[in-house]
Amino acid sequence: MTAILDRTRLAGPGPHPAGGHRVFACVLVLAAALRVLVMLGYDTAQLYWYDSFTYLDTAVHLRPQGAFHPAGYSIFLWLLRPFHSVELVVGVQHAMGLGLGVLSYVLLRRWSLPGWGASLATVPVLFDPSFVRLEHAVLSDLQVMVLVMAALLALMWRPEVSVRAAAVAGVLLALAGLTRTAAVPLIGLAALWLVLRRTPWRRTAALLLAGALPLLAYAGWYAQHHGRFALSGSDGVALWARTMTFADCSIIKPPPELAPLCPNGTVVDAASEYVWAPGASLNRLPGGRFAHNDLARTFAVRAIAAQPLDYLREIVRDTSLAFTWEPVAHPKRVRPATTFPHGSWTLPEEHALIGEVRREYDPDIRGMSSVEPFGSILAAYPYPWFLHGPLFGVLLLAGALGSAGRRRPALLPWSFAVFLLVGPVAALDFDHRYVLPAIPLACVAAALSVRRTCGRRGAEGQ
Repeated sequence: MTAILDRTRLAGPGPHPAGGHRVFACVLVLAAALRVLVMLGYDTAQLYWYDSFTYLDTAVHLRPQGAFHPAGYSIFLWLLRPFHSVELVVGVQHAMGLGLGVLSYVLLRRWSLPGWGASLATVPVLFDPSFVRLEHAVLSDLQVMVLVMAALLALMWRPEVSVRAAAVAGVLLALAGLTRTAAVPLIGLAALWLVLRRTPWRRTAALLLAGALPLLAYAGWYAQHHGRFALSGSDGVALWARTMTFADCSIIKPPPELAPLCPNGTVVDAASEYVWAPGASLNRLPGGRFAHNDLARTFAVRAIAAQPLDYLREIVRDTSLAFTWEPVAHPKRVRPATTFPHGSWTLPEEHALIGEVRREYDPDIRGMSSVEPFGSILAAYPYPWFLHGPLFGVLLLAGALGSAGRRRPALLPWSFAVFLLVGPVAALDFDHRYVLPAIPLACVAAALSVRRTCGRRGAEGQ
């Protein structure tokens, strides 16, 4: 590993000796030990109703799902299906979590950060319980993070982006978008970054073409199954739910066909709850909420156009929840976890889908329980919340200060981080889990900003 890492340096203050990687080697060993402890501390993977089971069901019956989730993560699960083990799935994901730290470290060393500084930037992703718990769950978020960070590394490997690097980044970002649609606009952000850098147009075109082809192919596959050229069937429903926290139909003045989607007096404590609230106006229409996805999108766009400041206020208010000193429950029925859980968790066996997935993917699927003495050790693991919330705000601020100017290296990771933070809030709602993909990128952006500031001061002192 040392030989490989020693090739990651751009033109910098001097050669990096092999010893420069010793700090990160120690960090990586400790992070790996933590993940081994997690595998020992729980008797199976963490499975969530209903997301985990829809991912697994799609992996068994490989096809594009009609509602929320594209099939990118399910294809990963399909590749591991011959082993019939969700424990193997999370074992692979723990290795991917370590890989995410390695990608961040390699990128920062490539831009001449010292070993201790690059290692420090990887601490949140390698040691925050929120990331390690995500690795231990059948959820798609980790795959998105790895793909986006790999794309960032491809784009920033050299000072000038080659056609091949741009194409590789485009494919990786497309795969991230096919895992979580919130990542699709990152292709446009990367292309804009290339334009701002006055990169030759062929390289920008390579990025856009390589990113568009997988998305178009998937949309065609989706159309074969669902009769609609799209990546999912829930974008309109999600945006409609977002508008329910501020929509005023006396201002919107919707036409008769949209009027039934106006707020009807149903009040919940988070925008995302309107998707599932039985009394919400969309859910009272015949055929189910997703049957009216296009109508919901049309209403939402009219609401945002009529009340842009109200929409912006809701985005700012909900996004601010990512930076609180103590975690805020949003919605109130979901208590954010700041440490590793301890105890037992059952599955809602009344749902037929659970039995089907158990028969077809892994017969040992069950509720998760702590295993002693490892479970008690994990429950005592200290990682204060302020290193997740307020520090994240500091990292974003540092990245912003270091991003001014089209040639600043921090600009691309910082813009990715901001979009992955704000985009889900703008499209639906805030969720502590949705914040996590932005944190590794914010760490990279902040580290690159500090590197530039320190480098400039060093040059001025000479």
